[in-house]
Amino acid sequence: MTALPRTGIGVDVHAFAAAGSERPLHLAGLHWPGEAGLDGHSDADVVAHAACDALFSAAGLGDLGVHFGTSEPQWAGASGVRLLQEAARRVRTAGFEIGNIAVQVIGNRPRLGGRRLEAEAVLTEAAGAPVSLAGTTTDGLGLTGRGEGIAALATALVIPAR
Repeated sequence: MTALPRTGIGVDVHAFAAAGSERPLHLAGLHWPGEAGLDGHSDADVVAHAACDALFSAAGLGDLGVHFGTSEPQWAGASGVRLLQEAARRVRTAGFEIGNIAVQVIGNRPRLGGRRLEAEAVLTEAAGAPVSLAGTTTDGLGLTGRGEGIAALATALVIPAR
């Protein structure tokens, strides 16, 4: 029997850091100067985190918290790019090749359009597989619509290695 591809879904949401915080915004593997940062244990890059969760889900390896939880001090402040590199390594070690990852960012800001290709290149290099990125808003609804944070939803395709 031929090994079938597997898909996974990942979601991540982070609130913006408290007003007056000096925390920088890291999103989709990029630094966004002049934008309020997101609050979290690592750099709170919701795009990279959702991509990691999608990979772990597709490979049946649990989730972000299992691998990089807040009880793991070595991941405090870690970049989303570093987490994605490590997630991809762990998925490959578990016997899978990565087909691709697609991520939808949900939020009012920053506007991704002007840096989408740059972000895709950084994330693709980190994952060692194609990563595509798109953005949307919720038309003023929910925490992302009220400008309280950013969310991301990702899907990943993995193929059992032979």
